[in-house]
Amino acid sequence: MVGEWLQRVGSSIPRGFSRYFILELLTTKPYTGKEIIDAATQQSDGKWKPSPGLIYPLLGRLLDEGLIEESKDGKYQITKKGKDTSDDLQTVNKIIKNQLDVLLRIGNVGRFATMDVLERMNMLGSSLSSNVIKMTKEETQKYRKFLESELKKLDANEGKQGKEIKID
Repeated sequence: MVGEWLQRVGSSIPRGFSRYFILELLTTKPYTGKEIIDAATQQSDGKWKPSPGLIYPLLGRLLDEGLIEESKDGKYQITKKGKDTSDDLQTVNKIIKNQLDVLLRIGNVGRFATMDVLERMNMLGSSLSSNVIKMTKEETQKYRKFLESELKKLDANEGKQGKEIKID
């Protein structure tokens, strides 16, 4: 998913993407900081090569937030809290993608609106992901219930669309 996204945006890496990229990458296996930089470069076909000055301070913040941990061999791995955060981001991304798909079907006006919504949602997602650690348990549960509710609506809507296609 991240690789596909990088292909579409080229060298325009939005603010907050590095954090998302690291969490997603670490869901697959542990990496060193250098391996994270190399993976970003490889997945973007060289269009994005994050500097150590970006990656290592970000790894420090993710460690402080308890989203990742460092093993004895110097590799970083995602924690349960980090996995939950990553899953929440995936849920938000799925909701946004489905909403954007609808807007894109509208035409040129939809494309303009889509780009605006995408930028706003990206900023919101980055803000949420960086503030999850500051949320109370009650706020986190409320946020999770909202996302689950939205996913159920999307799943129901997709089911209806599938039935409509089969009938025609």
